[in-house]
Amino acid sequence: MLTLYTPYDAQLDLAKFCRATRKRKKLSVKKISELTSVPDSTIRRFESTGEISLRQLFLIYQVLGNLKNIKTLIEVEEMPTSLDDVIRSQR
Repeated sequence: MLTLYTPYDAQLDLAKFCRATRKRKKLSVKKISELTSVPDSTIRRFESTGEISLRQLFLIYQVLGNLKNIKTLIEVEEMPTSLDDVIRSQR
């Protein structure tokens, strides 16, 4: 499937989201750094380039949001395997 939305675009969108959330919650980069043990230089680089390790992203997101929301990325929706399954799901 061809898409013009790239992984790099997703990185930048995630960085923008985290920066906006941090600002909305009135948290400084230094405060996030203290709460997460992620160096403030790493947080600044992430907010400007989108580059960060997965673990550091999770540490930051734990402070900014609900880490359980990440689970929605890995949940597998069960697909019906028969017509009977489709009919049962409609009831």
